[in-house]
Amino acid sequence: MGHRRRRRDGRGGRTALSPGGRAPRVVDSHAHLDSCDADVADVIDEARQAGVDRVVTIGVGERSSRWAVETAEAHDEVWVAVGVHPNDANAWTDADATWIRELAAHPRVVAIGECGLDYYRDHATPEAQDRAFRAQIRLAGELRLPLVIHTRDATADTLARLESEAAGRPVILHCFSITEPEFVDRVIDAGWYASFAGPLTYRRNDALREAAARIPAERLLVETDSPYLAPEPRRGRPNRPANVAHTLTRLAEVRGLTIDETDALTTANAARVFGW
Repeated sequence: MGHRRRRRDGRGGRTALSPGGRAPRVVDSHAHLDSCDADVADVIDEARQAGVDRVVTIGVGERSSRWAVETAEAHDEVWVAVGVHPNDANAWTDADATWIRELAAHPRVVAIGECGLDYYRDHATPEAQDRAFRAQIRLAGELRLPLVIHTRDATADTLARLESEAAGRPVILHCFSITEPEFVDRVIDAGWYASFAGPLTYRRNDALREAAARIPAERLLVETDSPYLAPEPRRGRPNRPANVAHTLTRLAEVRGLTIDETDALTTANAARVFGW
């Protein structure tokens, strides 16, 4: 099933210039602006000056999702995904589906999530996580929106659930960390998007860079996951959307492309999957 294609107004300003002299249009496809360590207007202004055209800020529950929509109403650069994180899945009820439907009707909402499975932490049982995950997969299909997926130490179960219940639908695997060749093959075969974050730049992540070299060009995205996982050379500090350029640069090196080519590619991919 496809997802809706909606043309929207509200393009952010672009003040930074690339070496080629054009204004870049970098998209940070995944950030948590509500968790950044500064006023959101300052974070967005810093991103704009770094050439970041749009930021998708991600809800992890009702409160953060509503905050994200309000922030998008105030800032042209901000777009939104709404959903419930797997760590909070124990509390999932039918009421969550109700507010997700409500917020998803807003024109600035472009995806459902982040949702998925996280076996690294035990904040929610695997059964509760799967229940919330399946419910949000159904919602994304009903609302014709892409899914933003969180998976940690749960690759096999996450891919199996997506293959069984989201086949043929737009899926974004956020902070892509899948390195096993057989799992990467399944992502490629399914046609899902891989969104790479700061770990792509880390010195010992050769296996992840090998995966990034294999993902089809039309399925590549970049993100910060701000305020987490800052890329080199800012690793260990709070992350911000302005830092997405470091990941973009590393991805360009991995793919054997120029920065401008990678910029144009990932920006076009974001426009396709998010429908703006």
